[in-house]
Amino acid sequence: MTLSRTMRALGATTLAAGLFLTTAPVASADYVRDGQWPNQEFDLNKVWSVSKGDGVIVAVIDSGVDPSHPDLSGQLLPGYDPSGQGRDTHPTDSHGTAMAGLIAAHGHGNGDGAVGLAPGAKILPIYKSTAQDTDYVPEDIKWAVDHKAKVINLSLGSPIRNPKMADAVAYAAKNDVLVVVAAGNEGGPVASPADEPGVLTVGAVDKNNTIWSMSDYGPEVLLSAPGVRIVSTGPCNSNQYCIGDGTSDATAYVSGAAALIRAKFPNLTAGQVANRLVKSAYVPSSLQGAKLPDPHYGYGIIRPYEALTQDIPDGPAQGPLAKPVAAGDVGGGGQAPGASAPATVGPGSAGQPQTVGSSSHSKGTLVLAAAGVGIVLLVVVIAVIVAVSRRRKSAQGQFVQPPYGGQPYGAQQQYGTPPAWPQQAQPPYPNQPQPPYGNQAPPPGYPPQNNPYGQGGNQQR
Repeated sequence: MTLSRTMRALGATTLAAGLFLTTAPVASADYVRDGQWPNQEFDLNKVWSVSKGDGVIVAVIDSGVDPSHPDLSGQLLPGYDPSGQGRDTHPTDSHGTAMAGLIAAHGHGNGDGAVGLAPGAKILPIYKSTAQDTDYVPEDIKWAVDHKAKVINLSLGSPIRNPKMADAVAYAAKNDVLVVVAAGNEGGPVASPADEPGVLTVGAVDKNNTIWSMSDYGPEVLLSAPGVRIVSTGPCNSNQYCIGDGTSDATAYVSGAAALIRAKFPNLTAGQVANRLVKSAYVPSSLQGAKLPDPHYGYGIIRPYEALTQDIPDGPAQGPLAKPVAAGDVGGGGQAPGASAPATVGPGSAGQPQTVGSSSHSKGTLVLAAAGVGIVLLVVVIAVIVAVSRRRKSAQGQFVQPPYGGQPYGAQQQYGTPPAWPQQAQPPYPNQPQPPYGNQAPPPGYPPQNNPYGQGGNQQR
């Protein structure tokens, strides 16, 4: 699994100068806080007057989260690293810390630092891979569910589908846990696990509510959220904050919004939480009158305050989420809300569900089997009669046995050299490292992203 975000260092000196040039008061607020434009769009004071996500556990399956960051102090619960090396709290890069910050950072000091959408929530940090850097995300999902997470943030993706992912998503659904997934940053169709039935897939928009050109798309996309020029926690070039683009950021914002709703409406199912987000979303003017969900925007752009306050019927338990399709036993003998029970898998089925027959099918199979046995017996009787007849004719000199090696039934038909079958390309090994979404070169003609904060400056805050 690769991480879908492009991050750059947030230079404190350059940013402060940029704000000064736009006549922002020098002492009005911390430069990082001012740089978090989505929070201003969300109007956090209004949002937090209704909910801060108190008591909700959000699992962040990523590159690990730094517990020493001042804006995340006290926000992390004991996490999990499948390799046993403690990388859940000793991150390999800044990506996971940034996602945790967008969800639940609380800032520090007197209005300094970054804040997340749901600062009352707790983060369950989970490292995404084993010691060999092999994909462990499905097992991580189940671990998060078993440790009381109510929302799981997956700001990652891969072109290779993990065959265990279906079971993991079904297990989360069975236990009423909402799985939020990044669409991806390739500018093409969504990859895995964004294409997994049962997850809430998220695209990215910029400050003008325009879809980001590199945001992946498809019928799986249900929502969009801010994902361009996003400031968050995480060390970049020894700085404590980064600025980045990607559907990773958008996904973290949706996870934070889901935490707000789960705190305000604890009796809603995961699907009903998704329903409130969908029904309250902002639909850009370009989509007015269009059929939704749009493959890029989904049902629209999240509006946390409206999701918390609008009069929205609960709706069915499944909500807008597709029914999970488990490849096998998801544990506990249960099933996803509103979904049919998963089919069992037989030996050698390569993880594909088998069709489960009804009793009438079974009776039909028995009848056919009995008929087959009768035909075989009839053939055997005829063969015995013919053999006896031939022996009698041979004794009377009327039957000539062909010489050994002959072909009494005519010459064997020759088909010539079999045609050469086309060689199929060998798919990459499932655990082969893939290039991260964020490191892809932009397509030709894509306008460069100007960084008003600059690239330099490593001043610590």
